[in-house]
Amino acid sequence: MPRRDYEDDPNAPRANSLVPAASVVVVDDAGRLLLQRRTDNGMWALPGGKMELGESLADCGVRETLEETGIHIEIDGIVGTYTSPAHVFAYDDGEVRQEFSICLLGRPTGGELRVSDESLEVAWFTPAETDGLPMVPSIRKRISDWRSGSGPVVR
Repeated sequence: MPRRDYEDDPNAPRANSLVPAASVVVVDDAGRLLLQRRTDNGMWALPGGKMELGESLADCGVRETLEETGIHIEIDGIVGTYTSPAHVFAYDDGEVRQEFSICLLGRPTGGELRVSDESLEVAWFTPAETDGLPMVPSIRKRISDWRSGSGPVVR
């Protein structure tokens, strides 16, 4: 389902949904980040998605990372919280979701890179390599917050 991100855009549609979600900055022993290129907008992003009933936030991050990338992880911490009402995602079905994401920090414990129905590509990148990748501002902000080492942040 294609989506369009709006951040600090006065012409953005009004939110009609709020869904708890987790994203994960997964860092391997070489200091590289795990990213996926999303099928819904073609942009590079952290693995993540909406929380399901009956799971913890950490469980959500672990599940979404495995589903989207093929990599098993453990959660080590929190990068930050991202809940700006000025950031919404508009979907083709009419849902306009206000951002509500907790960005976790994780490390790989196994698995092999693979794409899913939500990812066109999956790869490891050095922090510097992420600078040139096409991604929405909110994902770039999360990576920047992790790189600054000042977390956890509240945004």
